[in-house]
Parts: sequence; C-alpha cells; structure tokens
Amino acid sequence: MVGASDLKNGTTYLYNEKPFRVIRYAHSKLGRGGATIKITARNLMSGSQEEQTFTPNNKFDEISTRKRELQYLYNDGTTASFMDPMSFEQMEIPLEVLGDDIYFVKEGETANVLFWDERPLSVEIPPKVTLRVEKTDPGVKGNSATNMYKPAILENGLSVKVPLFIKQGDKIRVDTRNSEYVERAND
Repeated sequence: MVGASDLKNGTTYLYNEKPFRVIRYAHSKLGRGGATIKITARNLMSGSQEEQTFTPNNKFDEISTRKRELQYLYNDGTTASFMDPMSFEQMEIPLEVLGDDIYFVKEGETANVLFWDERPLSVEIPPKVTLRVEKTDPGVKGNSATNMYKPAILENGLSVKVPLFIKQGDKIRVDTRNSEYVERAND
C-alpha cells in the first residue's frame, strides 16, 4: 500500500480498479484545515489524464509496471503484432489498447510497450517522429510570403497540414501529441 502523500511523479497506483501513473503532484495546506493532495494522473488503460484530489490518509495499491522492447511487425485493422527480438515470441495487442499512438511506430522498428502483469497498457512513442510525405499538391510559386498550409498524406496514412514549400517525398517532423507539422527534416 502507498499513501496519497507518497504519490510522487512517476509512481503507478491502482484507483477504482484502474491503473494510473502520476504526472504532477501538489501538496497544499491552508490555515487550520486539513491538507489536500492534488494529482494529475494518466489512466494507463485509456491514456486520458485526470485531476484527482485526496487527503494524506488515503491509501492505494501500488502496481508494478514494466517495459518490454518489442519489434513492431504489422497491424491487421483490429490487432497490432509485436515480436520479442530475443525469444522471437509474437504477441497481438488490440488496437483499442494502443490507440492512435500505433500510427507513429513504423513497421520493423522497436518500441517500448508498457505492461501491467501480462496485460499491455500502452506503447511509448517519442514526442516527435520523422515521416515521409506520400501525397500533397504542389505549392504555387509566389504564395510563400504568407503563412499558408495545404493538406498532405504521410506514409502512416495520417493527414496533416503542411506549409506550401513541402513537396511529395520530403521528410517532415510531426508532433505525436497533437499530430501537427513541426518542421522539415534534414535527413
């Protein structure tokens, strides 16, 4: 058991039968009243963030999560297939569990998958990824002075707005948190 005042950043715990990881912790005590602990936590099953308020005497079950480095093979529309590169054991994880994060993992690359016991919770992705532009309209010469954007389809099927100077075949960096264009990649 872990007390509410021990829920520091990065701690994982069970609340209402759901696993959470603490993102932000704040302890406050006003005047003669009791202390309160305000936590911003990520639900490890749904990926959503929640604001939670506790008193210091609340107790929670601490859970142990572990990361496994797995190679992403493919997805068939309902499940994503991963392989352990050491044992060559293959496992299928439902796409509902992984959410939209799976679109930022390329086939053949390794990814860290977070497990609670033997249950997969999420795939860890970097904040920015480099992707190739598969399809976009050519920019019109002379329109470069304004901050105009056009639609582009990336190699993972994602549609993003890019500046007019981006051409088909260019590589761009995309913010994985909001699926928006960041910059043109130099590699």
